[in-house]
Amino acid sequence: MSLEKMLAYNEQFVAEKKYEEFVTDSIPNKRMVIFTCMDSRLVQLLPNAINLKPGDVKMVKNAGAIIRKPFDSIMKSILVAIYELQAEEVVVIGHHDCGMSHVDPGALTAKMNERGISKETIETLTNAGINLYDEFHGFETVEESVEQSVGIIRNHPLLPKEVNVHGLVIDPKTGKLDVVTKDS
Repeated sequence: MSLEKMLAYNEQFVAEKKYEEFVTDSIPNKRMVIFTCMDSRLVQLLPNAINLKPGDVKMVKNAGAIIRKPFDSIMKSILVAIYELQAEEVVVIGHHDCGMSHVDPGALTAKMNERGISKETIETLTNAGINLYDEFHGFETVEESVEQSVGIIRNHPLLPKEVNVHGLVIDPKTGKLDVVTKDS
């Protein structure tokens, strides 16, 4: 899909008022934040597998549903959803067959070089304290990765004690969910 096709479709979408079925406000109906992977297989499957309708949750995504640093943009989004948008619960949902489990930072760096990112740029970043292995390495099991992300959220110094944080794994073929860790 090109940008031109996307914009042409959008013009028709607005003209035909197709947006009306999606009207909601900014407060999540189910008072929940879901943090999940950006995998395209989950775009429609995940909301349907857990009966989500427009406006039900705040959905935050990144590659692999990974939080490695307690003050990254994902954690900022979760905290804003809790303090400003009335979310009361956080659910981390990883998935089987995740592309991040296979990421090799060395191979990724080689692909960057092939696509025009110079070795000097990589060296400059490394000299500035940016460790590409730390930034891009994958994980051994999705369950361990979910537990790591849940642990960072649960133990965050700015997370209210009453906010429950759960970890699940979804099968991207069937939509079946398995609980990895659950708050009471």
